[in-house]
Amino acid sequence: MEPRSSQARPELASLTKGEPDASGIWFARPDVVLEDGPDIIVADARWRRLVTRLDHVVRRAVLAASDGMAPLPTIVLDTDMAVQRLNFRHRDRNKPTNVLTFEPLAPGLGGDIVLASGVVAREARAMGRPVRDHLSHLVVHGMLHLAGHDHHEAGEARRMEMAEAWILGRLKVPNPWKSAGRGRERGA
Repeated sequence: MEPRSSQARPELASLTKGEPDASGIWFARPDVVLEDGPDIIVADARWRRLVTRLDHVVRRAVLAASDGMAPLPTIVLDTDMAVQRLNFRHRDRNKPTNVLTFEPLAPGLGGDIVLASGVVAREARAMGRPVRDHLSHLVVHGMLHLAGHDHHEAGEARRMEMAEAWILGRLKVPNPWKSAGRGRERGA
């Protein structure tokens, strides 16, 4: 089954075809298709080594930030290179980024949130945070973008940071905006 939003965004539809890893498992497929949860596509097998109980972590973050949003977005966990291509195509920035959020292309679709494994892992290491916490933060960040939040102006950024901290607190994930001797997280 293809995720609902891939049908409208051709460059993401190819992710469901994928390739098997050494064990023959096809990772580029929806791993979680629950009536009350998001579609999750693990297009890069490294995600499974970075975060234990990956599907659970992503699903919890989506549902905590959904605030009744329906339909839910498709979450694509991909490589830096794939995210770099999307970033160049849609934002004219030829570099990978941690998370990209795509609004729904048609009514009845939930949009897409795409995350880059290498960028997320490097950022988490640089901040001294577990990758699972940083992933939760970035999924919440993407969900807030889909709900209409932005961070281009100082006031907007502060409101979005406060919303992220509140949602992450509900998930028992430490506030990424509190400096604990490590500089504030930026780039999300």
